[in-house]
Amino acid sequence: AGCEKETSSYMWVYILLGNMLRGIGETPITPLGISYLDDFAKEENAPVYIASLHTIAMLGPMFGFMLGSLCARLYVDIGFVDLESITITPQDSRWVGAWWLGFIIAGTVSLLSAIPFCFLPKSLEKPEGANHDKTSSGLLEERGATEKTHTSTKSKSKKCQLIYLFLADFCTSLKTVLSNPMYITLLCSSLLQFNSFVGFLTYKPKYMEQQYGQSASKSNFIIGLTSLPPVGLGIFLGGLIMKKYKMGITGAAKFAFSMSFAAFLLTLLHFFVGCENHMVAGLTVSYD
Repeated sequence: AGCEKETSSYMWVYILLGNMLRGIGETPITPLGISYLDDFAKEENAPVYIASLHTIAMLGPMFGFMLGSLCARLYVDIGFVDLESITITPQDSRWVGAWWLGFIIAGTVSLLSAIPFCFLPKSLEKPEGANHDKTSSGLLEERGATEKTHTSTKSKSKKCQLIYLFLADFCTSLKTVLSNPMYITLLCSSLLQFNSFVGFLTYKPKYMEQQYGQSASKSNFIIGLTSLPPVGLGIFLGGLIMKKYKMGITGAAKFAFSMSFAAFLLTLLHFFVGCENHMVAGLTVSYD
């Protein structure tokens, strides 16, 4: 009973709120960035630009793993205790790295990188040769014209009409998206891919620590250096292939299916590769 105690720290609440704010700030970059590229880029160049956007997005986790590796080498109370008095090393199971330092560094860099967005123009002219189909910018212009038309009504009902128009447009758009078989299929396949990818990144460092006796710092460094760059390279090459062969929606779907099926076959090889389990008294072997 003397070893049991309740957790009194509420630090997890601050981490939860911080990650929530970070997600709110980062989320618009992908949908708005892709919409911008689709609106203002030539149709044959859009796949390469979008692939470049996703490739750069993959470099962030790679540097994050490296930063985590560096922080894990530092003791958790760095700056508050005399490091010479610490008798354990990062290889010790009792070692706790400076996990909080990465949040401060990443938060500062994110804040500084957001400053240039404040100096972007409110609207840009559409270049020649760009996609002249019904784009998001055109829809916004139509919506602005509709709102200007309705602002000539009485001031009391102006806000109600704008809210009603917004909700009506949102519901119509949502119904159109959810009734699109291609989008729903892509969404389901993306969920499956990210589920496997997240599980891979979550448990592979622990596997390397247990099977190869590596520290958490070195495991994170190796994962970031070997796993994420090939993914970014694959995304970029996919964009180049789509541009070269000028694939449409159907061609892109066939190409994605072929690559996913090939990746599935290669993943099956994991079942034939592995290491023997460590002998743990009471778990894999008897105490005798």
